[in-house]
Parts: sequence; C-alpha cells; structure tokens
Amino acid sequence: MQRTSTEGPDYFHKVVDCQWACPAHTPVPEYIRLIAEGRYSDAYMINWDSNVFPGILGRTCDRPCEPACRRGRVEDEPVAICRLKRVAADNKDDITARLPPPAARKNGKRVALVGAGPASLTVARDLAPLGYELVLYDGDAKAGGMIRSQIPRFRLPEEVIDEEVGYITGLGMELRLGQRIDSLKGLLAEGYDAIFVGSGAPRGRDLDLPGREEGRANIHIGIDWLSSVSFGHIGKIGRRVIVLGGGNTAMDCCRTSRRLGGEDVKVIVRSGFEEMKASSWEKEDAIHEDIPIINFRVPKAFTHEGGRLSGVLFEVVEAQYDDQGRRRLVASGAPDEHYPCDDVLVAVGQENAFPWIERDVGLTFDEWGMPVVDTVTMQSSLPNVFFGGDAAFGPKNIIWAVAHGHDAAVSIDQFCQGLDVADRPPPGTSLVSQKMGIHEWSYDNDVANDRRYRVPLRDKATALKDVRLEVELGFDRELGFREAQRCLNCDIQTVFADPLCIECDACVDICPVDCITFTDNGDEEDLRTRLKAPAPHLDQALYVSGSLPTGRVMVKDEDVCLHCGLCAERCPTGAWDMQKFMLEITHAGHACQSR
Repeated sequence: MQRTSTEGPDYFHKVVDCQWACPAHTPVPEYIRLIAEGRYSDAYMINWDSNVFPGILGRTCDRPCEPACRRGRVEDEPVAICRLKRVAADNKDDITARLPPPAARKNGKRVALVGAGPASLTVARDLAPLGYELVLYDGDAKAGGMIRSQIPRFRLPEEVIDEEVGYITGLGMELRLGQRIDSLKGLLAEGYDAIFVGSGAPRGRDLDLPGREEGRANIHIGIDWLSSVSFGHIGKIGRRVIVLGGGNTAMDCCRTSRRLGGEDVKVIVRSGFEEMKASSWEKEDAIHEDIPIINFRVPKAFTHEGGRLSGVLFEVVEAQYDDQGRRRLVASGAPDEHYPCDDVLVAVGQENAFPWIERDVGLTFDEWGMPVVDTVTMQSSLPNVFFGGDAAFGPKNIIWAVAHGHDAAVSIDQFCQGLDVADRPPPGTSLVSQKMGIHEWSYDNDVANDRRYRVPLRDKATALKDVRLEVELGFDRELGFREAQRCLNCDIQTVFADPLCIECDACVDICPVDCITFTDNGDEEDLRTRLKAPAPHLDQALYVSGSLPTGRVMVKDEDVCLHCGLCAERCPTGAWDMQKFMLEITHAGHACQSR
C-alpha cells in the first residue's frame, strides 16, 4: 500500500465516526468535552452552528451518530450523544448576544421560503445575516413545521420550540404565517430571486380496506391526528385503540393515546419487531408505558357494527427468505385474528403532496410524483427553485432537513451572486497538537469504564395523566459530566511522523486494542490479514506509514483505535502525536467561498 494521505478534509473526518455519520457534521467530541468542563453555552453554540436546534434535537433526534460511536465497539452501548446535546441546551446561559445580529443592510436579493419547518428555518438562519430579504410562508399560525405539529409535547415542550425557532426568526425576516401557498406560478410571478420549498411530507398514507368508509369517524390518519392533538383540537380518544404501523409516528400515536384516555392501546405491525422502522428507544418507551407491540399481522378489514367501527381483522403472516436473503411475508396458515377497538390510528407512512405546484411550470417530476432535485445542490430543474427536507427526497428526520437547509443556503447564495451552484466551497479544517508536556495532553485521555447512564424519567403514573408533561427529565449536571467522560475523543487523532520512528515497537506493546502493527508492506487485502488484530471492516481506512529503515511499514487500524494516546506517551522519540482535528461545515457567504 502507498503511504496514507491525510490531506484534505475527509480522511480524519471519517475517523471521527460520530461527526461523519451526522448529516449536519456536528463536532460531537468537541462539544462533549466542553460539557465535561462545564462550558455549556460554548457547547450549545457549537451545536447551533451546525445542527441549528440543539434543545429540540437533544430530545428528538434520530441519532445517526450513536450507532457509529466508537464506544459501541468496546461496550454494548454508545455514548448518549443526543441526550448530552440537551445537557448543553438545558444548562446554557442567555446566548442571545452570541447570535448573529440582523444584517445592517440588505443585499438586494429576495428569497421566498415555503414552509416554516426545520429545512426552511435553517436556510433562513444561514441567509439572514448575509442581508437577504427573506419571506417565510406557512399555513400554520406559528413557525416550526413538523417540529411543532407532529412531535408530542410530552417529548418536546412548546417553550423549547418557541425559544429555538425564535432565535432564527429574530435574525430579521418577514413572517407570513397562516398564509398557505396555493400556486408556485403565482409565487414565481412575484419576482423572487430564489424560492426554497421546505413544505415537508404533509400527507399520511391511508389504507383502502373493506369497512374503511363505514368506520371513517373513528379511523384517523396518524400525522393529522397528532397535529390536531398538538394544536388542541383533539383532547380524548376511545378506551380501546389500535395503532397500525411500525415507525416513530406510530410510537408517538400510541403513547399519545395512552395520555388521552386509551387504556387498552396496541401497536399492530406487519413486520417483525427488529424490522420495525421505529428507533429502538422509541419502542422501549412504548413498551415501558404498557403498550404491547404485536408483530406479523397484516390488516385485512375494518369491522363495524351499527354503522360504528368495532375492530380490525388481521391475517397472520411469517417471514420467508430466499437465497439472496430477501424477505417476503407469506400467510402462516394460522386463522385470522380479530382485535376489537374503539379507534384506529393509521401510521403506515407519509408521502409528499404538491397540489399547489402546477405541472406545466417547468419543474421535472419523477415517476413517484417527486420533484427531481440534485442531491448536492438541492436545485430543481427550475434553476431558481430549491427543495429541502422531506419535500426533496421524502420523509426522513429533522437532522437531515437541517443538512439539506445548509446545502440549499450555499446554493441559493451562489445562485444569487451569479456563481456556479455546483462549485461547493470546502469546509474549514484544522489539525493542532494537544501536547502540553512530554506525557501530558490538553484533554482528559483516561478511558472511563462506565456503562451508559440512563436518562431519568418522570414517574409513569404521573406522566400518563398529561399529554403535555415532559417524560424525560434529562441528565443533571453530574450525570451529564459522567456520561461525557465516556466519550473516547475520536477527534484527537493519532498522527505518525515516519522520520522520527526508530521501530522500537513500544507503541505496539502498550496499545490496549492491538491496533498498531509493524510489518512488511503488501496490498490492502493481504495487509489486513497480517495485522496483530485482523481488520475486516473495509469502510474504515488503514493508516499506513511510508517505508521505515528496516523496510517495514507501520499500519494502524482506525476502526478499533481508542485514541487513548498511550502510543504517544510511550514513544521515546515523539514519532506519535495526539492532534485535534476540527471540521467546520460550509455555510453560505463569501467567507466560505474565499477559503
């Protein structure tokens, strides 16, 4: 293998697995260290710079960072990255003075934002300080989009939404709330320099089954029902409730039902438990609240008596797998099962609805009725119209909407300044030694052996009485510190200087996970099998030195390195150093373009 090149932003970024996995590329280890130091406001602002909604996401994020966490490779559970984000939000000081001030003067460009959800709000946050005249449209009376309408208050209090949405709207923009856009042609005719569509995936899928019409009064579309609860239009439900679907919306529906009078609430899913789309912690929360999840049941019909819904009939299925491991559900041969109920909540998926976009306006749509959108620039076939969030590629989650918003803001700024939107300004990076002495570092590199700490919950009997009473109490400062200490500081990179190495193998002897090997060179497939610990995970690189005096090379498996720094402490020549890698995502603005 050739000597590993660490030039450019990607090599060391990929080693920081949590940050690499985060769509918004939040510098996770950096803000966790700040939490451990009690610098909560600094930790909050690092989050705000990249993921925009620290307090909201600290309660609701889908946590793509946590499965990637290196701690999960040496223990059963990763660092509670998401809940530490909330620690920063809950304990920060007043940070309003640290927010960008409204632009002193406008730059003459007008941008319309359709939908006031997380994608549009991110675009607004990035463009407002640059002097753009922004007009934010939404059919609801308050900004927030699905954050406000679809996430139950017992998971996300209204005051947290108001605070973090307010930070953005306070940057200077025109809010046209309660004003739904009915025509893209009409919006284009208003002469905006650019239009961003962040209208979400507002339509829940229905089930066209026998009995649907007869039971209509008590069969509800999940996301619509959650919105009605959030806005106070619905305050009760029947005693017996069936929730159809296995995603996070289904978990929100069943838990909300328990708080609105549902005593016998069941989630019934066509897939197996492990295959459900709901996050594992969402399923755990439902089960904790005494909600059974019944799997491998496919709804066949809604039953009714006297013109009123009486239950749901299910076919019992089982999973079969072909030679390629592909699954299909087949009838098990067991008799159909009938579950009586008073209400049904249908949470079997969401889809986009663009009745307000005329098909002759110049936008290209795909076979599924979705606009064709560039996955990097977020630009549509109409050069001045951009999409993001669920409106771009279908339902995902808040953190993806934020990432789309950042990318779209860069593109809109480039477009409005007459630059090529495909010319993406690079992120800012730095790599700085953490050495403070011969064997001392400017960070705590003692690997804590603590298992993941559980987030305290409100007493179940109390929590189930109030649909607006937050269930999770969050880590206090002491628990937050202890959980932060579990972080392995993966952004502190082990950097090797070939000319200083005397091949004494001291680093090999002290490495606690056997990730360093001095060996003869070879091609990668061969080399991976000759390491002290074989390195089968091809998606993470080997760190390979140049040829050393004996002709050997140093090979480090980045996949299992704990970044403990013992190699650097033991090295007698300083060939190893611990250097902090920082990556700052690209934001709209000429400062980024000049890097």
